Amino acid sequence: MRILIIEDDPKIASFLKKGFKEVGYAADIAENGEDGLAMTRQDVYDAIVADLMLPKLDGLGMIERMRAEGTDTPVIILSAKRSVDDRIRGLQAGGDDYMVKPFSFSELLVRVQTLLRRSRRTPQATVLQAGGLRLNLTERKAERNGEPIELQPREFALLEYLMRNPGRVVTKTAILEHIYDYSFDPQTNVVDVLVCRLRNRIDKQFDQKMIQTVRGVGYVLKAD
Repeated sequence: MRILIIEDDPKIASFLKKGFKEVGYAADIAENGEDGLAMTRQDVYDAIVADLMLPKLDGLGMIERMRAEGTDTPVIILSAKRSVDDRIRGLQAGGDDYMVKPFSFSELLVRVQTLLRRSRRTPQATVLQAGGLRLNLTERKAERNGEPIELQPREFALLEYLMRNPGRVVTKTAILEHIYDYSFDPQTNVVDVLVCRLRNRIDKQFDQKMIQTVRGVGYVLKAD
């Protein structure tokens, strides 16, 4: 999952990015409304968390223009404005949810996940299945042939990405963009290390290896 954070307070933006990364989401930051709008035009995001009081272009204006351009990415407004009128204006502008600062990150995360499931653009299944491999997105649990598998957040995120693309080769660049928050560097081996760790979790005890390497291209998940 890839989240766009539009927030001009660097401490809050950093806190949000760290929180999303800890649960396996990639996150980008825009410091003003104009940059946020430009980023929605350049990249596809699964959800957006946006402040209202932003420099250059305020949050309401940004959301209205984004909707006018046809972008239907779910938006959670995160603002210090707490009146009922403020909430109404935010939702009327095109926001899907509204939270008041100060806030609980755990509550924000649940609201993001709820919006992702309800999104008319990309309805989200709560359970992914590939052969004997099963991934419960709500409970954050994995198992193969009924045996539970313990996964770290990025391992879980990588497995989810592979299971959403069964039988399709995914490149290292694509993995970096979806699991991490930086562009491809041919010198880095973080993807190889992550894939190796995931293989040890789900393939080591089985004769049939589900995660396969396509040399010079990337990796593919094949059902057992």
